[in-house]
Amino acid sequence: MATAFAERERERRELDGIDIVTGGTHPADQVHEPVVATMDEVGFDLAGRTPREITTDELRSCDMVATMGCSTLDIEGAESAVDVRDWALDDPGEADIEKVRAIRDEVERRVVALFDGMDD
Repeated sequence: MATAFAERERERRELDGIDIVTGGTHPADQVHEPVVATMDEVGFDLAGRTPREITTDELRSCDMVATMGCSTLDIEGAESAVDVRDWALDDPGEADIEKVRAIRDEVERRVVALFDGMDD
């Protein structure tokens, strides 16, 4: 969800120099169906996307990392080099459709706010 919203914001704001890296520490085998369905409701097709594991090296290479409630940067000294935003959100893969919609809307709000902060 966050990646789709971030890609949209990057395009809307014409921020071609922003690279978006996505992944999880314990990714699922596929994007959960309620996530696919709720993102489709707001114009995003995630059906063809496959979750992937993110590496420590990828995390270290980032200026900013947004986590969904897991500690992805247990790297000595990384906290000073990488701006970590822990959003502490529920896992949508374990939620009913209404809860997934609420998580989706909160992810969108946070992604937009993150990009708004880059404009400052």
